[in-house]
Amino acid sequence: MLHGFLNIDKPQGMTSTDVVRVVKRTARMKRVGHGGTLDPMATGVLPIALGNATRLLEYLQEEDRKAYTATLRLGITTDSDDAEGNVIAESAVPALEPGLIEHVLSQFRGAIEQVPPQYAAIRVDGKRMYEYAREGTHIELPARPITIEQLDLLAWDAQQLTIAVDCSKGTYIRALARDIGALLGCGAHLTALRRTRAGAFDLSTSIALADLDQQPEVLAAALLPPQAAIANWPLISLPEAVIADVRMGRVVQVASTAERVGLLDQAGQLVAIALLSETGYQPIKVFAPEA
Repeated sequence: MLHGFLNIDKPQGMTSTDVVRVVKRTARMKRVGHGGTLDPMATGVLPIALGNATRLLEYLQEEDRKAYTATLRLGITTDSDDAEGNVIAESAVPALEPGLIEHVLSQFRGAIEQVPPQYAAIRVDGKRMYEYAREGTHIELPARPITIEQLDLLAWDAQQLTIAVDCSKGTYIRALARDIGALLGCGAHLTALRRTRAGAFDLSTSIALADLDQQPEVLAAALLPPQAAIANWPLISLPEAVIADVRMGRVVQVASTAERVGLLDQAGQLVAIALLSETGYQPIKVFAPEA
């Protein structure tokens, strides 16, 4: 059985679950999951876990940094804040010039508050926001704190902006498009979205889903080790003498002060996830040795 991660470049028009289904079929495995939903219209980085690596998805989903490129259509507002929604307003686009665009973008950098889109998976009274929206019910949501570390203009013309965004988890790029359009005074919606990074997974090292589907041998060659999900943590190589104790859940002493660490054997395979305790590092998830 295969254990590890695939860094898939999700194609447009597929859900994240569709991608999981393709990988299950190609790998002939049932234990497959994804590390963070991408809307069907979006493309780009979608980490896929196989085998024991699915036990690490919770840590991957905790990763706070994501990066995107996005294209905004100015002058048209939709009810979903993207191209899949219904047009609800049209306005003339002001004459654009770099100084104006930079001034507007600067208002969104750093720690800000953002109101999620009406079409969102957030639950209100046990019901998804998009379910209310489809019924024609408008829900007033409070703004949520997010952080936009970087927001750069990549290209622009009379009706479109293309931007690069480096942001915290929980950021809605559709809502960012909406708010940029509002500040420009003409409205806007998202027409294209590409995720270029999710945690330690980068677009530059991703593989096309079509290649995987058409050439199954690509799968094994592209498989990343399970610890790819925690690549930003301290990863500590254990001496052989203590590995048996760790696999039995016993506390181990290692040279670190981090709250949690990944413990590896001498071959570089993940042995355990461990949390710092008063007496050392307590294994909380232990992984069997790979054959």
